[in-house]
Amino acid sequence: MSVIQNKVTRLSVNINKIATLRNARGGNIPDVLQAAIDCQRFGAEGITVHPRPDERHIRYQDVHDIKPVIKTEFNIEGYPTRSFLDLVISVKPDQVTLVPDPPDAITSSAGWNTVRHKSFLRDVISKLKNYGIRTSIFIDTNLEFIENAGETGCDRVELYTEPYARIYPLDPARAVAPFTRASVRAVDIGLGLNAGHDLSLGNLKFFRDNVSGLLEVSIGHALISDALYYGLENIIQMYRRQLH
Repeated sequence: MSVIQNKVTRLSVNINKIATLRNARGGNIPDVLQAAIDCQRFGAEGITVHPRPDERHIRYQDVHDIKPVIKTEFNIEGYPTRSFLDLVISVKPDQVTLVPDPPDAITSSAGWNTVRHKSFLRDVISKLKNYGIRTSIFIDTNLEFIENAGETGCDRVELYTEPYARIYPLDPARAVAPFTRASVRAVDIGLGLNAGHDLSLGNLKFFRDNVSGLLEVSIGHALISDALYYGLENIIQMYRRQLH
């Protein structure tokens, strides 16, 4: 089932969980800014943050602080509220990933319905592209949604991989099949391809080997959890070996 990969898949480390730990006690331990610097120094090819309106993990000020100190790719995820758009236009990251989360969501749980929200997404993406910001849409493997994503003006789609992670322990081939089909369709219509959500050290290599054109994965919860056992520097290298 493996498909040939022509490009290296980049690892972007989502540091939200580090901010969650800091916020649990107040103060600045662990230091989110230092964590971003260290992830880059240890080999991460991108840093991802997802500021939410209640700032329960990453704060808007964190986003402003991180941008000047990292030289790798900076990806900001979020629902495009007015305050979120003001933030990313001010910071101008390399990439903005639009997610359909309501404000009270614990974590992302679905991709965009690009048929229903096409006009809304087109307007948001047009605004971001006026500022030279690459845009990605968080999306399920529904081929109709992927085809309509191509009509919003986005540069990439990010496949929502929780269904893959859930089924993978039972049947890896069945788990990855819809993602293989989705990746082929996305590449055929000229979209770049990212992926994220519940990817882990155990399921990442199989996913990468069977999803063509995969440019970037964004991994946070599993990687930061694994770092408790293996150390941050070591675990980043362990994840990169699954991709390279």
